[in-house]
Parts: sequence; C-alpha cells; structure tokens
Amino acid sequence: MDFLAEHQPEMLPGKRRLPHTQGVVEAPHGTTIVAVTFPGGVVLAGDRRATMGNVIAQRDIEKVFPADEYSAVGIAGTAGLAVEMVKLFQLELEHFEKVEGTQLSLEGKANRLSTMIRSNLGMAMQGLAVVPLFAGYDVDRDKGRVFSYDVTGGRSEEHGYAATGSGSIFARGAMKKLYREDLSEAEATTLVVQALYDAADDDSATGGPDVARRIYPIVTVITDDGFRRLTEDESSEIARAVLQRRLEQPDGPRAALL
Repeated sequence: MDFLAEHQPEMLPGKRRLPHTQGVVEAPHGTTIVAVTFPGGVVLAGDRRATMGNVIAQRDIEKVFPADEYSAVGIAGTAGLAVEMVKLFQLELEHFEKVEGTQLSLEGKANRLSTMIRSNLGMAMQGLAVVPLFAGYDVDRDKGRVFSYDVTGGRSEEHGYAATGSGSIFARGAMKKLYREDLSEAEATTLVVQALYDAADDDSATGGPDVARRIYPIVTVITDDGFRRLTEDESSEIARAVLQRRLEQPDGPRAALL
C-alpha cells in the first residue's frame, strides 16, 4: 500500500476517481456474512447473492476469502472494491511473511485491515462502503477470534458470534438463540447456515440455499490445521438438512428452555 500510495495512488481502491453523476453510484453489493467461534477454531460463512438496487446482480458471488493460512475475510458492501481490498490484504500478509520470515500476529492482521478500510473512507462517503468481517485462529492464544469493522475502520472484537451486511440483524438474532460455548465444529457449521437461512427469510438482499441452481452458502473453517473451505458436497448436505428441518419447523429451531 505504501508503494502504491507513493508511485500510483490512483490504483488504490479508495483513491479511484468516480464519474460525475447525480446521487449514489449503483454498483453490485455483497450482503450477509456470519462467523461463529467454537472450542478449537472459528467458522466464517456468507451467502452468495449480490444486489444492485432492487435487482439481483449475481447469484453465486464469492464473499469469503482466505487471507492467509490461519485467517479469512468475509466481504459486505461494494463488491468490486471489497475484492480488490482483500487481494491487496492477501498480498501484504504474504509480503510481510517473506520479508520477516514469520507470520503477522492475528491482532496485527486485524489492525492492518482496519487501516485499509479507513483509507477507503472517501469512497464510503460516496456510497461505496466496504465493511468486512475478519476471522482467524490465534496460534498464540490457541483459539478462534472474530473482528468486525465500521466504515471508518473502527475495529471491535466479537465474542462468540458476529454478523455484518444487510441481513446481519436477522442472522445475529438467530445466532443469539442457538449459540453455545461448547459447540462442535459440525454444530457450528450448521448454525451459520441456519443464521443465513433466517437472514434470507427476512432480507431480500440475502440469498438462501438455491437447490434448483445448486448454489449453497460458502462455509469455511479455521483451526490449528489452518484454513479449510467446505466442499460443495459438504455445504449442500448441511443446507439440505436445514431445509428438510424447516419443512417441520418453518421458523427454525429454538434454544432449549431453562
């Protein structure tokens, strides 16, 4: 980023010149991203829909990306700028590892992403905001951690679960009812799909599992073994199980009453 800022600042996502138009620029937006921690790691997942105003711009967009071996980023906001930011973030982490001979700490990665979001504030003020969710396995603390951001780059560590994007309020409500500290990895992956289903049920910009087109949420798991993205077969199996249960309980499962 420092090199580009000095030699070709116009190549940075937040330094692009916008065309002279009236009102907010219409561009595809990614929506709901969710994360859940469990003993031994963290799950980060996202739906596949991108919208442009009231139109579905893309049904199978990729919203969750590995940042390095032990961390990942889920994007919400202006899709084009978000993807560029993630690619630059991946490059910076790789560059640091090659130069220093060691990985940046998870806290350092979270801080670096915060700086990159802050550099996009000018674009955000014009309606092209990027608000990601960052999750990873902290090898120093031996646990999964989740960080959320606002458009100014403000960073907050979330405990247990987190969500961002237009459907986040509904996804967070679902996770609030179902989350437990002793979740297994399998239960955590099912929980995030349940949360995305509930978000899609109430938010038109969030896409639910699309069985007809075979489009399912992206689900990733980060543990001490590193980053792993569930295969399409694994994701479809979870999604189909959730859909089958919804035939019996349309509003979804509920936490056990005390």
